[in-house]
Amino acid sequence: MSAPERSLAFLSQGKLHWWGDGVTESLDSEFGRSLRDRAAQISNRHAWKTQGRGARFMAGAMWGGPPGDPGEFRISITSVARGRTPGELLYSLETDSISGIFAVNADGVEQRLFHTNDFQVRHMAMHPDGATIAASVFHSDFTANIAVLQVEGPDFFEASEGDSFDLAPRWAPGPGSRRLVFQSAGVGRDANGRFSGLGPFAVQQLDLDSGELECLAEDPHHDLLGPQKAADGALYYIRRPYAGDKVKFHPLRALLDAVLFPLRLVHALFQYLNFFSMRYTGKPLANSQGAAQRQPDLKQMMIWGNLIDAERAAREDRLGDPDAPSLVPSSWQLVRRSESGVTEVLAKSVLSFDIAGDGSLLYTNGSAIHRMKPGAASERIAVQKMIEQVVAL
Repeated sequence: MSAPERSLAFLSQGKLHWWGDGVTESLDSEFGRSLRDRAAQISNRHAWKTQGRGARFMAGAMWGGPPGDPGEFRISITSVARGRTPGELLYSLETDSISGIFAVNADGVEQRLFHTNDFQVRHMAMHPDGATIAASVFHSDFTANIAVLQVEGPDFFEASEGDSFDLAPRWAPGPGSRRLVFQSAGVGRDANGRFSGLGPFAVQQLDLDSGELECLAEDPHHDLLGPQKAADGALYYIRRPYAGDKVKFHPLRALLDAVLFPLRLVHALFQYLNFFSMRYTGKPLANSQGAAQRQPDLKQMMIWGNLIDAERAAREDRLGDPDAPSLVPSSWQLVRRSESGVTEVLAKSVLSFDIAGDGSLLYTNGSAIHRMKPGAASERIAVQKMIEQVVAL
């Protein structure tokens, strides 16, 4: 029996999967496995320090604590993209100290393309020439820029700059095109320069040759996420309500807010710090459960800066499919805007999407993957828990 033809890949709970002809295959990172094995070897080598007489000796020797539990060693695949050749995938991987980009072909052979311990790198996009990769790089000052690097060679530069959060670059189609579309939000800071929030995400286009930056779409009341341009010039993106919009004033609500203000202030401060801990380290601040707390949470995941509560979303999706409830509300919409400016909502409750080579769309609500062929209705083709990203092959 021949192997199923893989038509898509998706990311779920920090792990990568191939899908084709109804069959799902999991991919284990060779590099990640080697790091985990090395951590286990180091732990075993020093096990005498935490067991029997060795433990009592070490307790009184002031040598510091025991080596870390290998179960607490965080290894997570954070994004996935098409590679240089049919069937090849790119993925970004993070540990507590290293971030990198890797390629794996259809036979499972892995190649390390780039790694660093200076910043985190995610959201890759391979140029059609197979030699250039665009990616998002995250810095410790709560900014993110679009970087461009060569598959072969040391060339690396950040193409965008400024106090902004630039994510999810995609190459615009066209012969010899070196234009990137991406989502970008301004970073707000207080008088002391501390981070205070993000503005709404807009769609920007950057010409790498001329340096020209053009805003393709923006909406003060919505975030525009994951933009992609199709061969016909149409622009696709996910539109969701901007969380920073002010709500209308209600006297009773204001009174309740005043009573609950101290409690909410403490909770908000913790969630604010926990948000950045999750975004930049993958670890929550609360760590009372030890190693178990470091593993991917089966009930929550971080998507486009939102912490998605899967159980709550499933309860609220009363009208959806009980086998594949939407993890994001119906206000997260997949939008197509033609070159003439006509806007059309193609699907609701969309968490991630991709445009296939034949012009069809793949999208997910976080629990199922749907395919929409040109001129045809959408069909569900796969079900999986906690889908974070989908990519057409």
